[in-house]
Amino acid sequence: MAAARYKDDGIVPTRSVSRASDAAGEVKTPAEHHTPVFGSDPLEELVIPDGTQVKEHDLVTDGDVLVGGQSAIELGVRAGGVAAGERVSFGGDIEADGDCRLDMWCEVEGNVLVGNDAYLGERVHITGQLMVSGDLDIGDDVDIEEGFEANGWIVIRNPMPTIVFLFVYLSHLLRIGEEEAAEEVAAAAFADDSEADPARIPRGARVSDDAWQVSTPASIGDGCRLHGNIRATEIDVGSDTEVFGSLRSKGPIRVGTRTVVHGDVTTRSGDVRIAPGVHVRGDISCERCELSEAAEVDGTIRASDGISFVESPASGAGVADEGDGRPADSEGGEASEESGLDDGDAPGDGSGGDGGPRPAIVPLGEGAFSTNDRRSGDAGRGTGADQGRDPDPDAGADPDPVVRRIEDTDEWDVDRRNGRNGAGDAEDVAAIIADAEADHEPDG
Repeated sequence: MAAARYKDDGIVPTRSVSRASDAAGEVKTPAEHHTPVFGSDPLEELVIPDGTQVKEHDLVTDGDVLVGGQSAIELGVRAGGVAAGERVSFGGDIEADGDCRLDMWCEVEGNVLVGNDAYLGERVHITGQLMVSGDLDIGDDVDIEEGFEANGWIVIRNPMPTIVFLFVYLSHLLRIGEEEAAEEVAAAAFADDSEADPARIPRGARVSDDAWQVSTPASIGDGCRLHGNIRATEIDVGSDTEVFGSLRSKGPIRVGTRTVVHGDVTTRSGDVRIAPGVHVRGDISCERCELSEAAEVDGTIRASDGISFVESPASGAGVADEGDGRPADSEGGEASEESGLDDGDAPGDGSGGDGGPRPAIVPLGEGAFSTNDRRSGDAGRGTGADQGRDPDPDAGADPDPVVRRIEDTDEWDVDRRNGRNGAGDAEDVAAIIADAEADHEPDG
């Protein structure tokens, strides 16, 4: 079917393709409104780069956001740059630090703030205001309800696709012989100056606070924070990510370390791999589940082909030999045995043969103790001569026993003992009292 576009000099027919849903004034689902695409599609996977978060109903990322056609993004977007295909709808504001390109029939429920240049295709509808810091290329029948403002050039036309414009411009430079200028333009156009990877949303995706639904594989980076259930053919979640929803796919699912999933993990005909430190606050349903021993699952695990537990790498770090179960630092025992006493060293001098400290405890049977070891403590403390006092003349005599019998002591009288027991007479009792008083009488 041919469509017509009016100009001042008459009607210029243009070729376009109409779909059944266009006549009805609505957009069908991807299953009902699928257009075959020949060749490879750059947006063949849902890619969420590292550090992407959903804040206050906005998708926030450091890099660019690329959205395929026929997609519904029920969130706002805050990114370095935004590029959307045909019939893409946004449910919030768009804030782009760089360029913003919206293809025809796009709808934005909010304002559009662009830090550089903006390109709007035909019949783009913006319910808010358009603010552009650079140039503005705007197509026909663009509806901006609250007006627009641009600091650069404003060109009202149908913006030429970027790749077509680049091809025409390079061809013109080569015709006039400006090969160096063409190389500079090509290098600037294809140079990858962005430090962050772009977020890529495939064609026909549905993204909201409730669900992220795509018909392609999904890859979520590290350190992300997402709201909604993830629905894809395959799901790969990175580390330190938090998903406030469930994961469901037709194929395998892999969850990285220290990731928290506030929901179920379900796959129809695939395997599930749970890394160490993962916390799944729901059930797991799959064909085969590979679960780390350091992971935590609050719900039930249903695996038709069984469950295999993977040992955490940190669990065997303190064991040197798994056969005997000795800790890794048990080799220090051998070193302490080798550094024991030599035969010619004195154990009480507090130093080793090499001048170093001696071990306080040595294995039984090693080392030789001399006869003077009993008095090694006295030798260490020094004798009376060493301290400036006269030595004890009875030091060489046999010491008195510490414990003696009562009958062998000179201070004890048998008759007195009998008197205390009531067997003596009154004189003995009086003598005992006199002796006691004499002992407590102070010296005059």
